[in-house]
Amino acid sequence: MLTGELRSQVDKVWDSFWSGGIANPLEVLEQITYLLFLRRLDELQTLEENKSARLGKPVERKIFPDGSDTRGCAYESMRWSRLKNTAPQEMFSVVSDHVFPFMRELGGDGSTYSKQMEGARFTIPTPALLAKVVDLLDQIPMQDRDTKGDLYEYMLGKIASAGQNGQFRTPRHIINLMVALTAPTPKDTICDPASGTCGFLVGAGEYLREHNPELLVDAATSKHFNNSMFHGYDFDNTMLRIGSMNMLLHGVENPVITYRDSLSQDYAIEEEKYSLILANPPFAGSLDYDGTARDLLAVVKTKKTELLFLALFLKLLKPGGRAAVIVPDGVLFGSSKAHKDLRKMIVEDQKLDAVISLPAGAFKPYAGVSTAILIFTKTNSGGTDNVWFYDILSDGWSLNDQRQPLLDSDKLGVMPITALNADEHEKNNLPDVLARWLQRDGSEKKNERTAQSFVVPKSELAVNGYDLSLNRYKQLMHVHVEHIPPKQLIADLKKLEDEIQAGLVDLEELLK
Repeated sequence: MLTGELRSQVDKVWDSFWSGGIANPLEVLEQITYLLFLRRLDELQTLEENKSARLGKPVERKIFPDGSDTRGCAYESMRWSRLKNTAPQEMFSVVSDHVFPFMRELGGDGSTYSKQMEGARFTIPTPALLAKVVDLLDQIPMQDRDTKGDLYEYMLGKIASAGQNGQFRTPRHIINLMVALTAPTPKDTICDPASGTCGFLVGAGEYLREHNPELLVDAATSKHFNNSMFHGYDFDNTMLRIGSMNMLLHGVENPVITYRDSLSQDYAIEEEKYSLILANPPFAGSLDYDGTARDLLAVVKTKKTELLFLALFLKLLKPGGRAAVIVPDGVLFGSSKAHKDLRKMIVEDQKLDAVISLPAGAFKPYAGVSTAILIFTKTNSGGTDNVWFYDILSDGWSLNDQRQPLLDSDKLGVMPITALNADEHEKNNLPDVLARWLQRDGSEKKNERTAQSFVVPKSELAVNGYDLSLNRYKQLMHVHVEHIPPKQLIADLKKLEDEIQAGLVDLEELLK
């Protein structure tokens, strides 16, 4: 956990950027990312120098070569360990005129990070602000993966406005839920084709470390973890830099984070390459047929991005591969031919495991759209017998724009430190989701349709046109209003209102 002092310092630096004229939080984080990269380069060279001194051999690889650049600045003076001790004006001059040109031309250490630096621009406006940022970053114990990872996550939390193309940050506790439900293994090859800040890949990496203590001890699994396990694609270069640094600060040395418009005809689809897909793709987008990958249009003829991404996931997964992805509720009940065909394909040709309804405010303040998590396995030969449904009513945080925690920190998340009682479960359903998921082939099959989770046979889905909306199958419990606590009644009525507005509940039918 970050100390209050470190959080306070980050807040001060953030405020300094704003007062200095940089109001875009993505740009702030991008500038900090460049400086973190520079610090990493210096630490890598220091490791090489220490190794050389121990072995009594020349330095094998020099990131900062001997001599000077074309403008006469010594490469040695560009190193973090030298820069941090220089006066602000001199530091500003070296960074703007020499360090950034050097990073742009860096063939690098051959890593994904050096590739992301090709378009690096220096936009910190004043020497004083640069000195303040460098001083803050220098105080972070970079050898402590938890601290530096938490720091970056804290800064990512400051990206409080939705980007273009429906892009917004998935809450960490929702990511952790999806990761826990799919339980990544050391042999998995994991992909997020709309990776953004790489939250899903980071979450999977942290899960693997926690559940596989021997992961980085074995040479083969360590190599796979650091070089070939994680794949992320995005078509926003700023996001690629931020996502790459997020992975690095969480201890993944060289993930495959690259520029790609995943739905575009310009990029060949890597068929059957991945064993696990975790994603929250853009919603409500619309593409031209001409620019959309022919392979995807062969699966489903549509312009809707949320459907095209589902078709992409089916292409990318290996047989036996699994996916946990977030979709807008419209995917679950949409009446167009493309909607119905895709749902039928997932149910009949693959294995649909679960539909988990998220509360309508889960993505506030970014968006108020109602969403669900789909979990499915690619089989190419069917396999859906029963589909498990769960209705998440609360995820531990208020469902308004403020998204304030409803419980103490030790009772939040998928695996809270302290067990929850019945009243606390009402405020955080996530531990219950995971517990019931593990019983989906057992005791869950006995649940009534009035329960928070239940199982629906494939035959019933087929009769209902493969409608996957939870309310199609859920039965309302008949209770007297006076027996319902006022807060619960208000919450239920608000949810019903959201469902009516989203078209999930037919008001006329309800009134009958």
